[in-house]
Amino acid sequence: MSNLTILRTYAQKAPETLPPSILFKQSAKNITIFDGYPKSIFHFLILPRIQEPLTADTLRSLPSLLKGDKEQAKSVIDAIAEDAKAVKKEIQEEMVERYGFKWDIWTGFHGVPSMEHLHLHVLSADLCSERMKNKKHYNSFHPKLGFFLHLNDVLSWFDAESSYFSNQIKNLKPSNYEPILKEPLACFHCRSEMKNIPSLKAHLQEEWDKLERRAKRPAPRKRKAPNAESQADNTEATGSKRAKSEAEEPETASGTI
Repeated sequence: MSNLTILRTYAQKAPETLPPSILFKQSAKNITIFDGYPKSIFHFLILPRIQEPLTADTLRSLPSLLKGDKEQAKSVIDAIAEDAKAVKKEIQEEMVERYGFKWDIWTGFHGVPSMEHLHLHVLSADLCSERMKNKKHYNSFHPKLGFFLHLNDVLSWFDAESSYFSNQIKNLKPSNYEPILKEPLACFHCRSEMKNIPSLKAHLQEEWDKLERRAKRPAPRKRKAPNAESQADNTEATGSKRAKSEAEEPETASGTI
């Protein structure tokens, strides 16, 4: 079985036949699987199932889907987005259970996918993983370089002018995206450039450790605001003192000379 087409194979099968080591969850239109080579602490793929009227060819990639019927494409992306919300919620629950806090989660497509069959990446915003082996891996998930197409950005294409939508599809070609993978290694947190992958991975781990410490730092105690009753007592006491002071002042003469 070719690694290039393995996702298509999963999408063609009945979800219940997939082993639990692969299948995370399923819905009427999609399956969510564990990424076999996770690039973050949490990393999943959402694949549309191959069901009529959708075909394997239509779902080969993001460009192949968008070049077809626009309404059908919108329906597919919307269904993926809906399942992504549920997956993100489960990731957040697991974050709290395992680490005691939540951090960001990214959802997006690769401009040039390495495997056939449309798939959305849902991964935690840390890029801390033993599977992060080279510059290509890292830059393909860097959230600001442009190779990683954020789900919300792709959804916005459908609401834009037809000419803009068409141009976005035309731009989805390897010559526009592959140079991004050769960009310098720069931390997505602070933009610091790193010489190699080992130094980058060590730096990313430090950034995540700082994030964890900040999240778990006790919140500063707020000064307790006086309640209405104590404020009323203070006002009454101040008024009484003022009245007593005025009563004790000597009277002054008034009139003309």
